[in-house]
Amino acid sequence: MSPKQHKIKVGISIGDYNGIGPEIIMKSLKDKSITDFFTPIIFGSGKLFTYQKNIFKLPLNFNYITEVSQAQDDKINMVNLWKDNVNVALGTPTEESTRMAIDSLEAATHALMSGEIDVLVTAPINKEEMMKHGFQHAGHTGYLEEKFGKKGLMFLVTDDLKVAVSTHHIPLVEVAENISKEKIKKQIKLLNQCLIEDFCIERPKIAVLGLNPHSGDGGAIGKEEIEIIEPSIRELFDNGIMTFGPYPADSFFQPNKYKNFDAVLAMYHDQGLAPFKTLAYEEGVNYTAGLPFIRTSPDHGVAYDIAGKNLADEQSFSEAIFMGIKIFKNRKEYNDLMANRMQPRRSNSGNNPADDSPVDRS
Repeated sequence: MSPKQHKIKVGISIGDYNGIGPEIIMKSLKDKSITDFFTPIIFGSGKLFTYQKNIFKLPLNFNYITEVSQAQDDKINMVNLWKDNVNVALGTPTEESTRMAIDSLEAATHALMSGEIDVLVTAPINKEEMMKHGFQHAGHTGYLEEKFGKKGLMFLVTDDLKVAVSTHHIPLVEVAENISKEKIKKQIKLLNQCLIEDFCIERPKIAVLGLNPHSGDGGAIGKEEIEIIEPSIRELFDNGIMTFGPYPADSFFQPNKYKNFDAVLAMYHDQGLAPFKTLAYEEGVNYTAGLPFIRTSPDHGVAYDIAGKNLADEQSFSEAIFMGIKIFKNRKEYNDLMANRMQPRRSNSGNNPADDSPVDRS
């Protein structure tokens, strides 16, 4: 298969299998034509998925493999990490389901870093339970940052709305002390480059939200806007990055406002995610921007309350798969374009530079 015909390999980590992870994965792959678009590679358990596909009456067949290199393009591939029987307690996290979530994520991440898969899509995890069992991070983003040795940015995206957050999974009381000029400038630069490379937006317009109510009201309700956020925006704008704000968060997410911008940088988790999830509903995708590899996920959690009831909607997971594929293609196209621009021009004659000099015909 030539590079142009390369079918994108999408690796999938299963999350906590006692939540809705396996259900939304299998529902996203149930269309018989799905392997025409990409090669799915699930890092899981054949026995577990067979058990759950029977619960949900899904007509799926898996190609069981022990190594990613054995994956077939026209199959739903299952890297069979566990051959033993699995104890299932749908709706309740267990030590076994938690350890399996960690093992699946680690195996899929290794495959991503080694180039065996092109895109990683992660099913929801239980952060609290994973940390109890030795996982050192409060979410996928921190884990991937450590693995890749580079800071990423939590970025929630749809076609019409894109929201990044400056601080991720930290207590609200710690947000203000985790905001600085240098951090905001780095994040906006990263966001700007991400929009250019990964979303094909030539000159992005980025809105920045204030930290305090009413963006501080001129310093009456906090000084962070005046001392940190405004100077950062002004410096970046003066250096050619189209950055605006800070805008009051309580009135920003009206269609006639947010649609004037290509992306938004919120100061903390719920400031950005609450309006995003309200507006995006099932279409939202969580993308870790700024890393050398592509990882996406649905914008919801493990949903133990509906696990095993055949009620989980797979749309956000499907969106995560196809958004990851789209970003992979966009980034490749951008990198190819940049590589071609760096190539030295060749003389049409194919000879040395002296051949292009004027000829003396006297």
